[in-house]
Amino acid sequence: MRVSHMAYIDALSMCLPHRSSRWKNSFMRCKVDIAALPLKQANCLELPLDSCLGVLLMLVTLTPCAGVSISDLCVCPLADPSERKQIAQRYGLRNSLRDMKDIGLLQVKVLKAVDLLAADFSGKSDPFCLLELGNDRLQTHTIYKTLNPEWNKVFTFPVKDIHDVLEVTVFDEDGDKPPDFLGKIAIPLLSIRDGQTNCYVLKNKDLEQAFKGLIYLEMDFIYNPVKASIRTFSPREKRFVEDSRKLSKKILSRDVDRVKRITMAIWNTIQFLKSCFQWESTWRSAIAFVVFLVTVWNFELYMIPLALLLLFVYNFIRPVKGKVGGMQDSQESTDLEDEDEEDDKESEKKGLIERIYMVQDIVSTVQNVLEEIASFGERIKNTFNWTVPFLSLLACLVLAAAAATLYLVPLRCIVLVWGINKFTKKLRNPYAIDNNELLDFLSRVPSDVQKVQYAELRPCGSQSPLRKKRSGL
Repeated sequence: MRVSHMAYIDALSMCLPHRSSRWKNSFMRCKVDIAALPLKQANCLELPLDSCLGVLLMLVTLTPCAGVSISDLCVCPLADPSERKQIAQRYGLRNSLRDMKDIGLLQVKVLKAVDLLAADFSGKSDPFCLLELGNDRLQTHTIYKTLNPEWNKVFTFPVKDIHDVLEVTVFDEDGDKPPDFLGKIAIPLLSIRDGQTNCYVLKNKDLEQAFKGLIYLEMDFIYNPVKASIRTFSPREKRFVEDSRKLSKKILSRDVDRVKRITMAIWNTIQFLKSCFQWESTWRSAIAFVVFLVTVWNFELYMIPLALLLLFVYNFIRPVKGKVGGMQDSQESTDLEDEDEEDDKESEKKGLIERIYMVQDIVSTVQNVLEEIASFGERIKNTFNWTVPFLSLLACLVLAAAAATLYLVPLRCIVLVWGINKFTKKLRNPYAIDNNELLDFLSRVPSDVQKVQYAELRPCGSQSPLRKKRSGL
């Protein structure tokens, strides 16, 4: 694998307060000679910027990546039967309690792309692929002047969380400028079909509608289910590089509709229970009255997880209709950047500009809050709907264990064990991070928007790009 000794760092002017829209796409670049930096040591660097005055103060630590590799098709780790058997044994059930952070191994063969968008004036592109899994980022070499590149490269990633999503983005190399976007796909690890060559339709940046072009991948995924299950109840690893969420009227409207649907579902449930007390339907109220008497008279604490378990069974047997309702609509982001450009013409009115940015911050906060509320409700629904069978099955096992424990063990003993663990946690591990296992579990369940983003589009002969304009990184 070829490693460049000179790293270029592009810093967006996002840290500047009250920036105008003309700065949003500007970059500041500086160079770092990583060959001169010691490994596994924090290096405080003061780097001069190439294109403007000023310096960038940053802390850099170089750590070797274990398990991450790039190779040609002829040197494929899982193609060798003996090596594949050795890797399978490493993640076998016998080693479930060894090295809990090493959950699995993902191998991705990036074969080729077909019918990409022409990004250059010559009608061609200079495409390369960027693969991201968690905080691991690898990319292919660039193939120049073609719309049908063949990379034939093999990428190997260590898996730290089986609920991560592999993102494959195709870019057009544009010299010193930021690369142009040519398409993207997102593949949840649990949806990978081992050893099959799959053709994926490229999507737009929001991953919600088809873009131009196809990409061919072949993937193999080996993991330990016990380690993966335990890891599910731990906090997710934070992404070092996250896409900034756009402020959009359509996204805000969509989030309002999502919250409205959840609110209406809760309201309808309350109205249904209220109608039972008011005897609007004699049969329904009579049945509800009998169920209430029998349940209260025979109620035991273990029946709560048992009832939730029955709800899982009911949804597993009953086909769920409309899992993703109305989420396939195009999400063409109508940003407020156009308004910002008009405001720049009157930049001398700083008080007005500051008020505009303050309003944007408020709207952005409201949009994020609505997104969190809607996603939380949808994740609960999708857990019971068996959207991700692994997570729903894991929830069933936990509920069955909870019901058995509550049935066999006195409640005072359970509360005593919980309290002792809570009080002594900091004594046993002073650096332990407090977390909520239930919220960590729900964070792995996709929302309705993520279900659309992760859905695989089927290629068709009449496929055409929905947007043909060039868009930056």
